[in-house]
Amino acid sequence: MTRTILFLLFFLPFIGYAQTPAARLDSLISDLSKFEDTLGPSAGRGMIPTGEYPLQTIADYQQSGESYQAFQDLLNSIPVDSLDTDHSITWHLLSLKLQNEIDEINFRRYLVPLNAEGGFYNSFRYARNSSGIQTLEHFKDYLTYLDNFTEWMESRQELMEEGIRQGIVAPRPVIRNTQLLLKSWMPEEAADSPYYIPFKSSSLSGPEMDSLKSVAKNLIENRINPFYVSFSQFLSGEYLAASPEKPGVMFQSDGPAFYESRMRYFTTYPMSADSVHQLGLCEVERIRARMDAIIDSLEFQGSFAEFLTFLRTDPQFYAETPEELLHRAAWLSKRAEAGLPRLFKKLYSLPFTVEPVPDHIAPTYTGGRYVPGSWYGRRAGIYWVNTYKLESRPFYTLPALTLHEAVPGHHLQIMLSAELDLSAFRRNYYISAFGEGWGLYSEFLGEEMGMYETPYDMFGRLTYEMWRACRLVVDTGIHAYGWTREEAVEYMQSNTALSLHEVNTEIDRYIGWPGQAVSYKVGELKIKALREKAEKQLGSDFDVREYHEVVLGNGSVTLAILEELVDAWITEKKQVVSNTH
Repeated sequence: MTRTILFLLFFLPFIGYAQTPAARLDSLISDLSKFEDTLGPSAGRGMIPTGEYPLQTIADYQQSGESYQAFQDLLNSIPVDSLDTDHSITWHLLSLKLQNEIDEINFRRYLVPLNAEGGFYNSFRYARNSSGIQTLEHFKDYLTYLDNFTEWMESRQELMEEGIRQGIVAPRPVIRNTQLLLKSWMPEEAADSPYYIPFKSSSLSGPEMDSLKSVAKNLIENRINPFYVSFSQFLSGEYLAASPEKPGVMFQSDGPAFYESRMRYFTTYPMSADSVHQLGLCEVERIRARMDAIIDSLEFQGSFAEFLTFLRTDPQFYAETPEELLHRAAWLSKRAEAGLPRLFKKLYSLPFTVEPVPDHIAPTYTGGRYVPGSWYGRRAGIYWVNTYKLESRPFYTLPALTLHEAVPGHHLQIMLSAELDLSAFRRNYYISAFGEGWGLYSEFLGEEMGMYETPYDMFGRLTYEMWRACRLVVDTGIHAYGWTREEAVEYMQSNTALSLHEVNTEIDRYIGWPGQAVSYKVGELKIKALREKAEKQLGSDFDVREYHEVVLGNGSVTLAILEELVDAWITEKKQVVSNTH
């Protein structure tokens, strides 16, 4: 009997016995967590990789979908109008999460277990980084886990083979990127394998440790490396041959309906692809006017395209060494921190650091990313800066990148959320329209913070905003209108000063992750619009620090909930002001 069926039999029947709607909701969340613990190991949550790794067949996924639907039905039976504000927010967030899980399974996305930046074949790297393999028992558990993990990887390939039969296959750019990323996972020597790193970094010694190392090398040489070689051949052979000519999800089975679900999930609104596309075109036109004004102020003699070429090729805008780029990013981070007290009443307690994007993912990775820290895991947050191909990492976009990924962007928002007195579900759940919208809004805050010191810095800030506006056009263009990859690249490179390398890696990212890219601009526009509304209605009584406290005070929320929270604050503020006069 599968874990899913066992869960349905033994957990779900008891959820309805809770006395109040709020207690029923709390119980449902607790039981959902227990259910999800049965779906995979906890290696990504700071635990030592150990135990079985469920293989999850198609039947297992379908049963999981039925379980998620059962949870959704139970949630819908809880009268949301009877809940207090905190539980009402939780209800809506849980509904969003459950519907997304149901859609992912119903549209059979498990048949494509990879994207342009990685997938099942390199997911172990992240599990290892968040674990603490230190004792002999840890290493024994790790080897048991690793042996089963190999079987799990083989089962992922079986799902991809079924994807060929069902017409759900990764786009060709994703396949090409996967071939590139696979190289570091099948070295000639077992000791150079990422799977052997825990042994190389350990200070343990002695006959028992030597024996464990021998087992690990044997496993790598005879099980793991052969799988990667075979998988690489499968990718470049029958899998590539089955991939559609055009990269959009619309060319996959049930693709158009799946993309509509992505629009709803990533914007948290019932937005259509057409409305998102038109919004993008309007934003591109608005931002372009500001960019043209900067070029005019610099008295540049040439066209917009020639100015972009100048930015992409002039050595003054690029670091000569990785350390130079990292040092500048760190300096900008500290400058940004200095401006936070003027904009925020409460700051985070956990620090962050600046590190390069790891070599094994850097070639196809974005210019930077934030990796959350954890007091529990005893690690600081990390602002990753990509130092691969320095000629594609301009200084003029670094202030905006820093504001977005570090502070007041993702580190501040995510770490403040982690410290809120909320349920674990609320503290940890991430809504892209809110989180990425906040990151883009943080780039806008850089103007108030004085972070853009030169016209080139400001042009870089606008290039990043234009990049997000172009995403609305490009993502929908690829997945709803059937654009080719070349059409998408041309649109992005002709409207932004992103390096050509970044343009290509970004387009591949959108191809492999339908819909996510539209969340940034939609979220930022809502946060800015709500601030403008508050400023207009409150006038001189508007306090930006209070506004930011309201926006960030409930963790990650949908944009509709955010609007309700801000409206309630405006009404309360007006009442307080009225009572004092």
